[in-house]
Amino acid sequence: MRALALLLVLVAGPAWGQARDPYDQDMAGKVFTAALQFITPRALDPVTVEQLTIWGLRFATTLDPDLTSALAESAVTLRRGAEVLFQRPAPAEGDAAAWGGLAADFGAAAWAASQAIRDGGGQQLITTFFDEMFNHLDPYSRYVAPEAADEDRARRSGEAGVGITLRQAGRYYYVQTVNGDGPAADAGIRPGDQLLAVDDQPVRGEDMDTVQGWIAGLEGSDVSLMLRARNGRVRTVELERAILPPETVFASRAGDAALVRISGFSSDTDQRLARELDRQFSNGGPRGLILDLRGNRGGLLRQAVAATDLLLTSGVVATTSGRDPDAHHEWTADGGDVTRGKPVIVLVDGRSASAAEIMAGAIADDGRGVVVGSSTLGKGLVQTIETLPDGGELFVSWSRVLAPSGWPIQGLGILPQVCTSLGAEPLAQQLASLEKGIAPMAAALDRHRAARTPLPSAEIVEQRSACPAAEGRDADMTTARWLLSHPGAYNAALLPPPS
Repeated sequence: MRALALLLVLVAGPAWGQARDPYDQDMAGKVFTAALQFITPRALDPVTVEQLTIWGLRFATTLDPDLTSALAESAVTLRRGAEVLFQRPAPAEGDAAAWGGLAADFGAAAWAASQAIRDGGGQQLITTFFDEMFNHLDPYSRYVAPEAADEDRARRSGEAGVGITLRQAGRYYYVQTVNGDGPAADAGIRPGDQLLAVDDQPVRGEDMDTVQGWIAGLEGSDVSLMLRARNGRVRTVELERAILPPETVFASRAGDAALVRISGFSSDTDQRLARELDRQFSNGGPRGLILDLRGNRGGLLRQAVAATDLLLTSGVVATTSGRDPDAHHEWTADGGDVTRGKPVIVLVDGRSASAAEIMAGAIADDGRGVVVGSSTLGKGLVQTIETLPDGGELFVSWSRVLAPSGWPIQGLGILPQVCTSLGAEPLAQQLASLEKGIAPMAAALDRHRAARTPLPSAEIVEQRSACPAAEGRDADMTTARWLLSHPGAYNAALLPPPS
């Protein structure tokens, strides 16, 4: 019996030496050509089709150290030791189709010559080609393989579900949050409801991935949930799954302040933020707003601008520039301040990045609010996205972001007006100075706002040392609430708007 089982495995499995993931030479040529055509005019710094391809062909050595690639005497060569495995005259400079085809043929030769490359599979070959290429550009340009790209696209646009998140307590499941625009909210499902079954399948004792898999499905398909409300009532609701953008805005109260946390900037973050701010401030509302951007890694630039627009009456939010004329843009605010001038505190930390930095920088530079926390990540490059013939995606950095007063976000990040990362005693000294109308961070902030690109690395490190990057801490929130209750200190911490 064991011999029979082994025979069945051998028969069902791939032939000896055959890759589970074959190399599609024709598709590789299309992918490489499309990528070269897209990257060359858009990369932040000038780069040629030839140079991009030669960088990418180093995949062979990366995947099999016995192989070497080179461009010499106008010919591209693949060798194992002294043995020539592939040689082709270099195409004309700028001919992306010819260079893409050469790269695909080179890949086929490396595939045929190397068991190590075949063991890795065709997708690994293509992915490593792009890894080697992008290693020579910037930290954020990248290629995403088709399967991962599908998941990324679903996350950006939302995924088909009913609009709830779950929490697990032992063997039981409860509704943790309800998306206000989703089918669950329309059906009256509330946080705290206990989930008993999905499509008549009891959830008790199942793992979280299984339960979430039962709830998710194709857009427009139906799913039934059995729930027990807090009053003990059990009911079953029939829901139609829908594509829902991820929940990114979470509102609550922190004493006499409105607290809004933005976890990222997706396709409807501005609308969700507008609803929360209107709900909180339409009738006078709390003393001020605490906007928590800690851990926010960014997202859609347009959404960051639109969200910032809700707090500014006018002025520049950010400017972007690059080699491609379409990368040049000045983003301005013209929507009006939803909070009607109430004090704003923005919390940031070393994980706040990209679109979150744009929002924090604009609020600080405008003199609209006070940033509290630590230096942020410093990701001030914007990526443009292209879908490739294989379904994969290219993310290519094509513009740099400048804050309203002209300093670069890339590298520098946001320097807060009140620094919490230096420790409890320095923080206490800062707050005492602010009460006296003195801003201890003023000199460092003046230097920060006067910075212009390009900046030497040593200058970036020195400026950021004024408030080292750190993860968010309880002192951030405590400081925010203290500033709201001490208007004089809050006003002392505000930056003057750029002239």
